[in-house]
Amino acid sequence: MTESIAAVSAVDVWKVYGAGEAQVTALAGITTRFAKGRFTAIMGPSGSGKSTLMHCLAGLDTTSRGMIHIGETPLTGMNDTQLTKLRRDKIGFIFQQFNLLPTLTAEENILLPLSIAGRKPDREWFDTIVSTVGLTDRLHHRPTQLSGGQQQRVACARALLARPDVVFADEPTGNLDSRAGADVLSFLRNSVHEHGQTIIMVTHDPVAASYADHVIFLADGRMVDELSAPTAEAVLDKLKHLDLPEEPPVVAEPVH
Repeated sequence: MTESIAAVSAVDVWKVYGAGEAQVTALAGITTRFAKGRFTAIMGPSGSGKSTLMHCLAGLDTTSRGMIHIGETPLTGMNDTQLTKLRRDKIGFIFQQFNLLPTLTAEENILLPLSIAGRKPDREWFDTIVSTVGLTDRLHHRPTQLSGGQQQRVACARALLARPDVVFADEPTGNLDSRAGADVLSFLRNSVHEHGQTIIMVTHDPVAASYADHVIFLADGRMVDELSAPTAEAVLDKLKHLDLPEEPPVVAEPVH
């Protein structure tokens, strides 16, 4: 039986900054697959490489070595124009900073990426998303008239409207209180389980990670553990006992 194609895959991915004594290895040979229709969290201590990995997976940064695919499409070797088109057509982003335009209403912010791409929204899907995130009566409000949690829900709706192959979320609840964060995480989880969305989330919060189907753990740029059906307690225990490499990895300077 042929193994199904992953939503995102990484094979022997390295990311090296600088050269000589100033060389820093941010990612050291990571190989992993992210299944379609699943919610995966990436965790690890500060400096473990989790944000670098997400940026490489999403085509926001290049790898020094290794291969990354979005579905069957290889990112490695793409030029800036190709990467921009791929991110526009296949990827959604949710960041810790909401990145909303202050002069636009909530509805206009949600529709903005499709407007830029010259695509018409599926109004039925728009209504479904807006209802799910509880923004139906806030569509004509500007960001300054919305709470932090409401602004992040606008950002979530914006990311999902184009039905991307995968949504990358970088600390999406980092600027929210616990109740607003729980609302956003519940929406992300429901979008996976009810609509088959694929989500990859970087977080430092064990409670946030417990909303995911699967967690992978990084330390010193390496993938050192993973956990399915996580609970906050199990995630916290894993973080306390990460298998840290004894020696920092040393690699030759990448060939450009």
